[in-house]
Amino acid sequence: MTPGCPDLKLVALGGLGEIGLNLLVVECGERLLLIDCGLMFPDSALSGIDLILPDIAYLEGREEQIAGILLTHGHEDHIGALPFLWLRMGRPPIYGTRLTLALLKNRLEEHDVNFSGRLHEIDETSRLTLGEMEIEFFAVSHSIGDGVGLALRTPAGLVVHTGDFKLDPNPVDGRQTDTDRLRAYGREGVTLLLADSTNAENPGHSLSESTVGHVFHDILPQCGGRVFLATFSSNIHRLQQAMDAAHKAGRKVAVHGRSMETNVAIARRLGYLKVADTLLVSLKQALTLPPEQVLILTTGSQGEPMSGLLRIALGEHKDIQLQPGDRVILSSKFIPGNERAIGNLINHLYRQGADVDYEKVSEVHVSGHASQEELSLVHRWLKPDYFVPIHGEYRHLVRHARLAEQLGHPEDRIFLLENGHPLVFEGGRTRIEPRIPTGRVLVDGKGVGDLGPAQLRDRRHVAHQGLLVAVVALDRDGAIVYGPELMARGLLSDESSPELLTEATQQLAEMLTNHGIKALTDAEEIQQEMRTQLRRFFNRRLGRRPLVIPRILAL
Repeated sequence: MTPGCPDLKLVALGGLGEIGLNLLVVECGERLLLIDCGLMFPDSALSGIDLILPDIAYLEGREEQIAGILLTHGHEDHIGALPFLWLRMGRPPIYGTRLTLALLKNRLEEHDVNFSGRLHEIDETSRLTLGEMEIEFFAVSHSIGDGVGLALRTPAGLVVHTGDFKLDPNPVDGRQTDTDRLRAYGREGVTLLLADSTNAENPGHSLSESTVGHVFHDILPQCGGRVFLATFSSNIHRLQQAMDAAHKAGRKVAVHGRSMETNVAIARRLGYLKVADTLLVSLKQALTLPPEQVLILTTGSQGEPMSGLLRIALGEHKDIQLQPGDRVILSSKFIPGNERAIGNLINHLYRQGADVDYEKVSEVHVSGHASQEELSLVHRWLKPDYFVPIHGEYRHLVRHARLAEQLGHPEDRIFLLENGHPLVFEGGRTRIEPRIPTGRVLVDGKGVGDLGPAQLRDRRHVAHQGLLVAVVALDRDGAIVYGPELMARGLLSDESSPELLTEATQQLAEMLTNHGIKALTDAEEIQQEMRTQLRRFFNRRLGRRPLVIPRILAL
């Protein structure tokens, strides 16, 4: 062990108290390991934001210490931040399973990131030595293929990280969570367990993924029209079952949407998705077939604004129009924050005459995460000395911690951490160090991290109260030579615009006449007075306080 360094230190930069942004830093000696590096999709409160990334300021200046990045599986909330952050980390080696790396390669290529020689394929039998840590991988069942958990042998003892998992007794690919390995780790002695908490609120046992396939086999033969099945494009098991059901029902399958097309092609090439060429047709071909012979696989199950499914639901798709008798299956979870968008999507689909199956009315989705009964089994098998619930909103972490207490785990050995709370093992003792700064980096178009709270506040202000731009030009003596001119957006109705703008312009001109002489020496003060004048005027007349952008031109 390196002198002066703790035996082990763990700090999450994302993924605790939230769904997504999973990034855990494991420090041992002078070396760092990163487990996953995911993103989060924004909710409606983040106007115009495309993606959210974890803030990695904690790693700045320590790039040479990063021994590697270990990926548990290929979901975006575990790999999606790498195209944006990996270069800033110094291009450390990345370790992942075959499917995980294939999905990551596609993302890196989309962002023109050179990954040559830095991606290393592992499987559930692999063992690595990175710094003072030995790493083993074990198979886990999840809603994407090729998932793994991790066992880290460290100077502080054995650390088990489950990744996202469930104990599926009948997985579609036959690859179950390796419970024998978990029991073996328990017999060896586990110092720390880090376990998935996403379904810690749910009693019982999560249903097997194969149950969804049975539902598909029941639904498709009953439909006289086309069937549109929307799910996450990374859920290869779900896609396999949909295609199997289509084949049995005598339907051809068309793939719609870029991410769906890409992931289907990757999974077929690697052998994770087994489908005959004769089953697949282009979307153009599908639209010429009898409706009862068509299944269209698509994304957009979360009601995403730019998705093809929403355009179909609104009747705005350039090629596809829904017809009475068509059926839409939303085979995914209602992700928290998306409920309103999904509800609107369903309403629009019904308005177009389609029948709709979704999680609340039909068993067309099952979770890929372990529920309480499965979590209890893992705790009993591993019998860890210490426990940290991970991967979930804060209420999920709390419920998982309480479950561990009910199973007899000492309360003082359960650490309910949030992002930035370092957990340190040193000399046989544990402690939580002062919180380090963590946060979120926003992606808007090509901009990464260039928007902050002030800009988001302005966007929300404009959305709720409207925008007003005021332009005036003054000469060297402070006299008005142009304007003031007001331009409003999202503030006035057409009927009230001319009169109110004229009155607001006159009052602003009077104020500038009194204060204009200051403009060239104290433009900031005049701009603030312009803001105050205009916001008071429209608050008094309309009860609205628009975002006012004043501009003074000196001539």
